[in-house]
Amino acid sequence: MLDRNAIEAASKTLHDHWRAGTKLSGLDASLRPRDRIEAYAIQATIEKYSSESLFGWKIAATSEAGQKHINVEGPMAGRILAETVIPDGGTASMAGNEMRVAEPEFAFRMRVDLPAQPTPYTVQQVLDAVDTLHPAIEIPDSRFADFAGAGEAQLIADNACAHLFVLGPAATADWRSMDLVEERPVMTIRGEKFVGHGKNVLGDPRIALTWLANELRQLGVTLKAGRIVTTGTCHPPLPIQSGDFFAVDFGALGKVSVGFT
Repeated sequence: MLDRNAIEAASKTLHDHWRAGTKLSGLDASLRPRDRIEAYAIQATIEKYSSESLFGWKIAATSEAGQKHINVEGPMAGRILAETVIPDGGTASMAGNEMRVAEPEFAFRMRVDLPAQPTPYTVQQVLDAVDTLHPAIEIPDSRFADFAGAGEAQLIADNACAHLFVLGPAATADWRSMDLVEERPVMTIRGEKFVGHGKNVLGDPRIALTWLANELRQLGVTLKAGRIVTTGTCHPPLPIQSGDFFAVDFGALGKVSVGFT
């Protein structure tokens, strides 16, 4: 296991590159995580660089397209820091962003804590702990120049490619009675329309949410009330560039948008 000094040094390296908008080829061998446990330990240390409480969690690679994009075999959890959240309809900077994609996502705000426990949470237990559902946009990026070749452990340490995030208003529709699997949000960018599909998110956004709760459970981390969980893209990541305006219409669930400069 990496010692505390190595974990903190790895985290500082990644955080410094994120703040500077620069990239690295890989962590030094002495700082490189060898498994998911070490990777999450490095990731967790990023919270000390934020002056605000953790905003929430993201899930990377919940779709086949997302997994191919960063060359991993399954989902990964990451932290959403408060200072990375862009207001709905606001403008996101492209500075330092080499991944340059936007992703439409279903996001949930938790109503009560889900603490670590010995047995896995069921989908129903997790849904019972949810307060609201929101349309959202994630704008991922990696600190690694070759993110497709960095490997799962380094990408988890790299906060699962978290970068910027946009949260739309809470849905007023009765989303609990809807089949989120068959929801088809419509994205508009540069005059073109694209259609997502709820089933692309681990087969069901609610299953993805449950995966996150259980990933944290195994790490001994409580999924706290008030935190947002964004569940992964429901459409292959869409290329963006400066000057674009990206709008997503989730139908009865609401709308969310962001511009890029």
